[in-house]
Amino acid sequence: MVTAAHPRSASRCAPSGPLRRVTPVPRLRRLGPNWYSAVMGTASVAIAGASLPASTIAVAPAAPAAPVTAASVTAASVTAAPVTAAPVTAAPVAAAPVTAVSPVALPAPAGLQDVLEAVWVLSALALAALLAARAAHWVRHRDQARADLLDPAVAPFQGCMAMALLAVGIGSLTVGGGVIGEHAAVVTAWVLFAAGTAAGLTAALAVPYLLLTRRRVTAGDASPVWLLPVVAPMVAATLGAMLVGRVPAGGWRRTALLGCYGLFVLSLVAVLAVLPLVTARLLREGPPPLALTPALFLVLGPLGQSTTAVHRLADAAPSAVGGADAAALGSFATAYGTAALGLALLWLVPAAALVVRAARRGMPFAMTWWAFTFPVGTCVTGAAALSARTGTAAPGWAAAGLYAFLVAAWAVAGALTLRGLAGGALPAAPSEPPPATGRTR
Repeated sequence: MVTAAHPRSASRCAPSGPLRRVTPVPRLRRLGPNWYSAVMGTASVAIAGASLPASTIAVAPAAPAAPVTAASVTAASVTAAPVTAAPVTAAPVAAAPVTAVSPVALPAPAGLQDVLEAVWVLSALALAALLAARAAHWVRHRDQARADLLDPAVAPFQGCMAMALLAVGIGSLTVGGGVIGEHAAVVTAWVLFAAGTAAGLTAALAVPYLLLTRRRVTAGDASPVWLLPVVAPMVAATLGAMLVGRVPAGGWRRTALLGCYGLFVLSLVAVLAVLPLVTARLLREGPPPLALTPALFLVLGPLGQSTTAVHRLADAAPSAVGGADAAALGSFATAYGTAALGLALLWLVPAAALVVRAARRGMPFAMTWWAFTFPVGTCVTGAAALSARTGTAAPGWAAAGLYAFLVAAWAVAGALTLRGLAGGALPAAPSEPPPATGRTR
């Protein structure tokens, strides 16, 4: 899920001695795995946008003179044509006055759908280009690629490739069908799920192992970027849940659902191990350096993504397990999502305050700014899913507000990234983090 990237100082690339010319570092050599965050941020705009229409639809309280009837509730969910039939004669529903109904999954307006499809296509093209560029990076600059695996400042970003693959796969199912056809969209999602899950599990297990055994990092070095590799299986659980219904019914489908829950639990346990370390360092050392301040938004990622995943899994449960088990999983999704999104909002307030503080002190643009995109996108999809399950409008309105911020952040980060590419300042691989005792004032 983001990128703490600074341009490396020129002194690292310059030979010593006043008479020797500086040899420029090839741009491909500086292309780190943090660049996948741009793909994730772009895909999140399409995915989160597609979740909004189903998140805030509710029926207002009925007037006393016009009681809600079974036919009127049914008619409210029909959008194909206006109702012009004879007066309704069905008996009124014998229940308390209806104040809300479960939100109805409506398609996005034609114009919005076209925009979301275009954004998803952009993310898919960016993913293809970046995969090719990173492959060339490994072929032509193998020494740098291997060094990145052992660099504590770069290694956590190895999880970004898996999440980029999975994000484009989720977008393929949500909006890609209108572009490439439903069958091709499903095939694309399966391929990206397989590749993204394999890459995500590898990153979640290998990156912590390498950092602990080769670099001897300690709890005092904890950073929000440590969350990136361990959240990847959570994204895989989300896409897997969307594909469970396409697995043959019976034992295979139940196994697929349990496997996705396994990915969910694996990621959640790792996140619960990392988050206290990140919080403790922030309380102990104070605000991070200016350029790294946007990375605080990364904490929103696992909270929003886990909420999205648990609701997707609960949606898939009825076709895979018994009714009682499915109901229990739905209740768990509601309870967990409410708590996780509450924690996300609790973290968002101080994180936003620290970003404003850093901006007033001259926070420079870096690839860390993409942290304002995809973590927020996960909160949008999580809040939309919670609204859809509970039938309450408040999470839907929160999703709409966060989505407005997401689009603005994506536009700014994208424009500044393109400017950096055109001017030669980017790509810039992540540099060594400052000492833990460094405090911004």
